[in-house]
Parts: sequence; C-alpha cells; structure tokens
Amino acid sequence: MDEAEITQQFSPEMEQTAVWRARDRAKAARWDLDVAVFFFAILIIVMILLFQGIELEIVAPAAMVGLAMGWLMGWKKGKQLYERFYNEELSRLERELAEREKEIEEAIEERVQKALRERWR
Repeated sequence: MDEAEITQQFSPEMEQTAVWRARDRAKAARWDLDVAVFFFAILIIVMILLFQGIELEIVAPAAMVGLAMGWLMGWKKGKQLYERFYNEELSRLERELAEREKEIEEAIEERVQKALRERWR
C-alpha cells in the first residue's frame, strides 16, 4: 500500500496529528551527538588557528563555513528523521484504525448474536 492510499484512509485531523508528532520528534533528534562533536571540532580548530597567530580575517570565514556545515548536517538529518517518523506515525495510525474497525465489527457481531439468541428464545 503506497503513501497516497494510506493518507486517504485517515481524516485530516489524524494526518495533521501524525505530522505534528513526526515534526516534534525530528526537531528533538536533529541535534545529536555527531553534530555536537562536529561543532566542538570546529571550536578547537578555530582556537588552534588563533593561538598559532593566524589572522582573524582567515579564521572567521573558516569558522563560519564550519558552523554552516554543522547547521546543514543538522537540517539534513532532521529532514531524514521527519520522513522516517512521519511514515512510522502513519503506520501506527493505520494499525489503530484497523484495530478500531475490528472492535466495531466484533461489537456488531456480538449485538447480532445477542439479538438472534433473544429472538430464538
């Protein structure tokens, strides 16, 4: 079942809930240890360059490029995580929807059986 078929089964509210949950989870996980280590490495490199007497005009652009690369790493990771979390939320909603339908079918079946038993009495 492709994504278009899955999203057609859900109400807009359910899909919006999946989007919010996926976005929140992706935002929280975007800045992980890899990105933090990268930023720390940039800080160390900048400090070493400054202590070696390299001009600030050279160190500042290098630091800005490093920070931009770190931000792009986090943004890319957040985008990938969002897609993964969105698919997880949709599959979870699909399972919940199937469980609800099954419960409704079982309830209807029980009512029909009860009505048949009362009728045959």
